[in-house]
Amino acid sequence: MRFPTEQLTGLARAARPRQWVKNGLVFAAPLSAGVMPEALGRSLAAFVLFCVAASGTYLLNDVRDRHADREHERKRHRPLASGTLGVPLALATGGTLLGIALTAAYPVGGPWLLAILVGYLGLTSLYTFWLKHLAICDIVAVAGCHVLRALAGAAVAAVPASSWFLIVVSLSALLVVTGKRETELGGTSGHTARSALAAYTVSYLAQVRSMASAAVIVTYCLWALEHHSGAALALHGASIVPFIMAILRYNLLVSRGAGEEPEEIALRDRAMQVFLATLMVLVSLGIYVV
Repeated sequence: MRFPTEQLTGLARAARPRQWVKNGLVFAAPLSAGVMPEALGRSLAAFVLFCVAASGTYLLNDVRDRHADREHERKRHRPLASGTLGVPLALATGGTLLGIALTAAYPVGGPWLLAILVGYLGLTSLYTFWLKHLAICDIVAVAGCHVLRALAGAAVAAVPASSWFLIVVSLSALLVVTGKRETELGGTSGHTARSALAAYTVSYLAQVRSMASAAVIVTYCLWALEHHSGAALALHGASIVPFIMAILRYNLLVSRGAGEEPEEIALRDRAMQVFLATLMVLVSLGIYVV
């Protein structure tokens, strides 16, 4: 019998707190709409809800995939696959976290946030049990989860999600997810990681990544240059430079085989952090100051 502290440590690892950085997308809509000071509290609450919901889905997904994970070079060290976390505790905690997220969604953001969270959990469930085994569908499903996070931010801030906003978020999500798949496929254990990878080729994924990169750059440039004026136009125009540099940096890292964990890029790559911070400063100045 294992000590409770080891179980708790395994539970904390299985919740994957490093991946909570993805839920930062809930701040994108209120920031770009210029309502962040007023919507900060609700946005933080939505961020916490998505972290809770995501950790619940990670736990339940790892319970289901623990046998396959044991055959994977990296995933075999996950708490459930390695046996440091018991299945009953993981199931109970995962179910509890999902229940908390769903119960709190309506008080935090009303019916729209609840509907988006239900859609997010439904899409992640479909991905876990079916879509992750279908080429193209697996990429679209994961990218869709990112878009739903961004829509949740718009819902709690009560701001409309413009077509420009949705296009940039969708293309950026497609770029990140495709880069992740490309790195997985190019790795030594790529084909054993998920069955859908067998249908891909590295050249195909590289083409999709290039297409998404070009499309998101053009879309961002059109938004920055066509929908602002005066000093705001100058600041948004200047933000194109760090935006393109961030896209180029990500593509460079993927080509080096560093794209399998995109959240690690955001947390560890100093160049990417500088580009993204510069981008946020310029856009924020254009929205909130001038």
